[in-house]
Amino acid sequence: MNNSLTLVDKIWYDHVIMNLDKDIDLMFIDRNFQHEMSGSVSLKCIQNAKRKIRNINLSFGTLDHVLDTRQGRTDATMIPGGTEFIREFRALTKSYGIPLFDIDDPDQGIVHVIAPDLGIALPGCTFACGDSHTCTVGGIGALAWGIGATDAEHVFATQSLVQVKPKNMRVTFKGTRGKGVSAKDLILYLISKAGADAGIDHAVEYAGPVIESLTIDERLTMCNMAIEFSARTGIVAPDDVTFNYLHDKPYAPKGKVWDDAVAYWRTLPSDPEAKFDKELYYDCVNVRPQVTWGTSPTHSVAVDDVVPDPIKAPDSAIRLTMQRALDYIGLTPGTRMEDIKIDAAFIGSCTNGRLSDLREAARILKGRKVAPGIKAICSPGSTKTKRIAESEGISKIFQEAGFEWREPGCSFCMSGGAGGEGFEYGQRVLSTTNRNFEDRQGRGVRSHLASPATVAASAILGHITDPRKFGE
Repeated sequence: MNNSLTLVDKIWYDHVIMNLDKDIDLMFIDRNFQHEMSGSVSLKCIQNAKRKIRNINLSFGTLDHVLDTRQGRTDATMIPGGTEFIREFRALTKSYGIPLFDIDDPDQGIVHVIAPDLGIALPGCTFACGDSHTCTVGGIGALAWGIGATDAEHVFATQSLVQVKPKNMRVTFKGTRGKGVSAKDLILYLISKAGADAGIDHAVEYAGPVIESLTIDERLTMCNMAIEFSARTGIVAPDDVTFNYLHDKPYAPKGKVWDDAVAYWRTLPSDPEAKFDKELYYDCVNVRPQVTWGTSPTHSVAVDDVVPDPIKAPDSAIRLTMQRALDYIGLTPGTRMEDIKIDAAFIGSCTNGRLSDLREAARILKGRKVAPGIKAICSPGSTKTKRIAESEGISKIFQEAGFEWREPGCSFCMSGGAGGEGFEYGQRVLSTTNRNFEDRQGRGVRSHLASPATVAASAILGHITDPRKFGE
């Protein structure tokens, strides 16, 4: 009998409180980290039911989703009910004694950015948040998933959650990354090849020499978009890169506890003989910088390729989906991606709003100007990221190039972000975010997803541009 286990199974079995039915378990949750929209609703339910918080030390809150990201911001927001979300969450976290990273807190930021950066998310822990991109923190080896307000209430009250055990999938990236190929390009390539539904009911472990060579920021980007091909979560096995990243974080273990934690974390990688329900393999020699042409991350092609033709789709359902996407996005099959003009550029979000992302964009922007008529915006993923970027002169490079330098938050990732601004109807936006469905960044807005380098290069020339033209 094969007793070898996958990374996901090891973490899962270490957290089962009770088996309730076949593949249905009551799980212990190590960290419950909520933002103002999910947290205010769940804590209000706790208050109305006169329940207590099970473990204050394992609960956290931040403001990120509905915040205005303009300089000099306050609680005010154009989002209906946004100010009430902020103020109610602030009051509720205070009344229960839950740590809150408020607007003026030096550690405030997007939950998926600050959780690993503060050491709140750790390898081998179970992590829940009221947002679908909670899978991001799988990049440091945490088993994380998004939950609804009702489940968040359950975690606050019991520090546990009923979950269906996911199947195991492993995606192995072989070979060597080519020039200018980022983690964002890798994940867009994967989704375009595997399909938007490839991960249904699975937890995905990213593996292989290419994944092992990635920085933590890059691993977080990979895991962030696991949900975009319908996986329950994404994860990367913790290693020395992970431990070096976490060792000095404020909430990470210290002293002997740290040593004991690292010893445990080293046991987590999948056993050599572990069996996966599904395996995918990709040779990175085939990957070039990617950009989306339609209304799903699966609608991705190489930046030097052309808009595909629905006629060549394998079946009628895909053909209809592709045609609808083209009708909305306003493109014609056969159009060179680099011939597509843009109206706006956005760099930020939980996908690509980290310091390394800003540094890469600044490398291309330095000494150059955004093309006339382009609305260019950068919103760092956290206050710490913004503070360091300003100290390094990165903010000055962005501003001198013509980018608006914003405060941290979810910002223009969605039309509800950035205080409810959104982009203008019909604008074509190149964005480092994770979703490009209809109206995501504003009513009628046409969003294209790409890496920070591609967005920066395209903002300079005013059309989708291969970042490799600007060297390394």
